[in-house]
Amino acid sequence: MESIGVLMTCPPIYPYLVEELEKRFTLFKLQNAPDKTNFINSNKNSIRAVVGSGGFGADAELIDQLPKLEIVSSYSVGLDKVDLAKCKEKGIRVTNTPDVLTDDVADLALGLMLAVLRRLCESDRYVRSGKWKKGDYKLTTKFTGKTVGIIGLGRIGMAIAKRAEGFSCPISYYSRTEKSEVKYKYYPSVVELAANCHILVVACALTEETRHIVNREVMDALGPKGVLINIGRGLHVDEAELVSALVEGRLGGAGLDVFENEPHVPEQLFGLENVVLLPHVGSGTVETRKEMADLVIGNLEAHFMKKPLLTPVV
Repeated sequence: MESIGVLMTCPPIYPYLVEELEKRFTLFKLQNAPDKTNFINSNKNSIRAVVGSGGFGADAELIDQLPKLEIVSSYSVGLDKVDLAKCKEKGIRVTNTPDVLTDDVADLALGLMLAVLRRLCESDRYVRSGKWKKGDYKLTTKFTGKTVGIIGLGRIGMAIAKRAEGFSCPISYYSRTEKSEVKYKYYPSVVELAANCHILVVACALTEETRHIVNREVMDALGPKGVLINIGRGLHVDEAELVSALVEGRLGGAGLDVFENEPHVPEQLFGLENVVLLPHVGSGTVETRKEMADLVIGNLEAHFMKKPLLTPVV
């Protein structure tokens, strides 16, 4: 399949994925091109597949530029950077990497809860700076038993819920419809969910409906003792309102793995010790990134060998 052209729209920072693609296909790295428009125009008739990620996919403009495009294989679960309607209209297949990253993202969500409530990062800095010699660190907040509200009870949301249950945390959730098969408390709006939990976790897919699903009203409902955890997408949260709520003390704390304009993070957050900031590393383990890459490769090979796709979306 060496003659099949594959366009990588995300930066080629995952060596294993790049190496495996180069072994099997003719790989075009869009992010390395000084003139991306000219690069696409020069290679458009050779490109039959696109490999993207959570931050780089295939929008309508790119899809229209690639007349031979047959499949978009995303190195992520989230597909908000792929124009699914356009792909469906043109008969272009779409795949992603579900399941394999669920555990890592759920683990990280719990880590953020503990880090915010027990002030783990600040405590670490306290020891490193030598301040412990001058006195013990201040008391923090207990995690066990806190009510955890989850926005979106899909694969990752359920994994977070099961882990939080291990800490004796009552679980509640919001989703588009109530799920009859789960025992957790359902709230028909995010505001009601936020008003009835200590920790609010964003774990839903990013769509037009969920953009800024956590707004000022939700943050005020969560309140000055509440904690927001976002392991979904930055655009789920109105970031300007989040900064204001934290700076003004209307929100108790936040653990954030994602931001609206990555890698740019509001500098007002840097000095807040009740905030933990991560560089979008929810699935960032060696084991999981390899499994994700294998799924991307497997889907491409299945498509071009006319076999059933491993994880089809469209």
